[in-house]
Amino acid sequence: MIVDPIADLLGTWSTEINLCSVLLRVAVSVILGMLIGCERSSKRHAAGLRTFMLVSLASTVAILMDLYLGRDLFLLSAASVIGIAIITVNSVLFTSRNQIKGLTTSVGLWACGILGLAIGAGLYTVTIVAFLALLCSLSLFPHVEGYLKNRSNHFEVHLELKNVAYLQNFVATIRELGLTIDEIEANTAYLNSGLAVYSLALTITGKELRKYKTHIEIIRALGSLEYVNHIEEI
Repeated sequence: MIVDPIADLLGTWSTEINLCSVLLRVAVSVILGMLIGCERSSKRHAAGLRTFMLVSLASTVAILMDLYLGRDLFLLSAASVIGIAIITVNSVLFTSRNQIKGLTTSVGLWACGILGLAIGAGLYTVTIVAFLALLCSLSLFPHVEGYLKNRSNHFEVHLELKNVAYLQNFVATIRELGLTIDEIEANTAYLNSGLAVYSLALTITGKELRKYKTHIEIIRALGSLEYVNHIEEI
């Protein structure tokens, strides 16, 4: 049997279901959920402090009830995971610019629920290690992801042209720059706006662009074209 180092340090009471261990697990669950929620709130995400605290707390209480009732099947714990999964699916949104919003936050909620289950089961060391890994994934790795994404040969853009007649000029220009259109789709959400709006999947094929240009620089150059109303990466 594997002994949890933190539980071994605290004493046998922390591994049993008693008042002190329940209070400890609930307190740790709320604190960890709060810390993750603070990170999300600081970046102005919809699911923030209270949402993460409640998800973590609900999972912890669910598994504590299963343990207290002595069930062989963790029915309440399974139900809590399913409930969190439903919440996370409903929190993912598609914008009019074909952007997916809330995906990272929804997965973070699901992961926070799993943390709640872990601490409720008395796996203190696993919980702390997983919490630190989750917090790093949410707060530190986005910078690495952004750098790699900006250097990729493939990217997608939201393009607004002042008139549909300029599409041919735009296509000719990006081909001269060393870009290939993999996919183009007209955005019907802007039909009555007077603009010609598209979502484009592009590939950098020119050697010069591959070596020296980032997506930000390419999009800035395309945005300077007089017939481009707006362009941004999605």
